Amino acid sequence: MSVLVLVGPPASGKSTVGQALAARLGVPFIDVDAAIEASTGMTIGEIFVDLGEPEFRRLEREATLELVQRDAVVSLGGGAVMSPEIRAALAGHLVCWLQVSVVHATRRVGMNAMRPLLLGDVRANLQKLLTEREPFYREVADITIDTTNLKADEVVADLARRLGADATGQEQDKA
Repeated sequence: MSVLVLVGPPASGKSTVGQALAARLGVPFIDVDAAIEASTGMTIGEIFVDLGEPEFRRLEREATLELVQRDAVVSLGGGAVMSPEIRAALAGHLVCWLQVSVVHATRRVGMNAMRPLLLGDVRANLQKLLTEREPFYREVADITIDTTNLKADEVVADLARRLGADATGQEQDKA
């Protein structure tokens, strides 16, 4: 079972925080989008264009359901929580929702063409995604951290503390 599952919108820091937290805890890091790209040989953008969003969501659902079972820090794609099947599967896992304001997410994303759902008016599209997904992030989250004004290492330190790991990544004695 996963050590921690990270959910949140694009540019909330899931990949950056996830990699650093996994390294600190001495466990693997799994990015579901990266796993999908590796298994298909296509980028997420190519999957959206060539195969369509429904096929991407199918691939995402299958990959997520498998990968959250691994002993790792797992970063989900921003829209994964829209799937009732994925939300149900997360019930047995520790889930952290990384929040970010639309203004900061827009700055972080810039005009990143690798995020197909944000093409065009990035800020408006981010706002729409956040509005649609926020109830689902809230539903699955055990921990919520607003990353807007935090550096990644601050988020990692907070999560490590909450997970009971000291500065070296070793679990603290609970005695």
